[in-house]
Amino acid sequence: MSKTFAGQLISEAVAMFIIIAFGDSVAAMYTLYSPSPYQQAYWGVCIAWGLAVTISIYTTASVSGCHGNPVVTLALAVYRGFSWRKVLPYCLAQIAGAFLGAGIVYTLFSPVIDNFNLTNHLTRATGGAAGVFFTHPGLAITPMHAFGDEIILTAFLIFGIFAITEQYNEMAPGANAGALMIGFLVALIGASMGYLEAWALNPARDFGPRLFCFFTGWGASALPSPQSYWWIPIVAPLLGGLVGGGTYQVLIRPFLPAREKALLDAAKA
Repeated sequence: MSKTFAGQLISEAVAMFIIIAFGDSVAAMYTLYSPSPYQQAYWGVCIAWGLAVTISIYTTASVSGCHGNPVVTLALAVYRGFSWRKVLPYCLAQIAGAFLGAGIVYTLFSPVIDNFNLTNHLTRATGGAAGVFFTHPGLAITPMHAFGDEIILTAFLIFGIFAITEQYNEMAPGANAGALMIGFLVALIGASMGYLEAWALNPARDFGPRLFCFFTGWGASALPSPQSYWWIPIVAPLLGGLVGGGTYQVLIRPFLPAREKALLDAAKA
């Protein structure tokens, strides 16, 4: 393995570590405290997740591009020429970073988790405080409905990321502002649709912490989880990313004036 590729994998792990360290911490603040500082200010939770994504991009994008999400990695390989040989290593690095990020959150909040479960007569084995770490269906949402939801939500995410990062999009933000806009996009999805099933959008974001919890007392409530839900936040976002990326490639990119001009100039050269 070259030094450059090793650095890219480390960068992807660090990106997910940052996202989970801050994102699951704000989930802990929302879930474990009574009264929660966020119960009447849910937008704060969404902004915290979005800013975690923004900081991860500013920190690591120069090294690896900061995919920070297997969905982004897959979509870039399918539609934007990212190397297929890097797809699986990137995804594994992202899961590892999410696992370690969950470990930091656990280190910080484990006494509060235990107090929450004791106060509410819950146990880790029955899923007490699991919402701090990984996602599950919300009110009236069945697992298969959640599957469809996550396809749609993740399609919005990748459609937006492709637009924000499109070289021929003259309305896209500059390189330094793109990270902030992607963070706002994550926050927007969470604020508008997040209560459905906690807007996973990212297989590593869900599976890494879920795997950590499996080894730290949550057991079957984490994996395979009630109704074997664990695979839905993995498969549905991957499909959604393909839908969102393909939609952008078909409906928007071919008609961008700057792209048409570049193709015309190349034909004349």
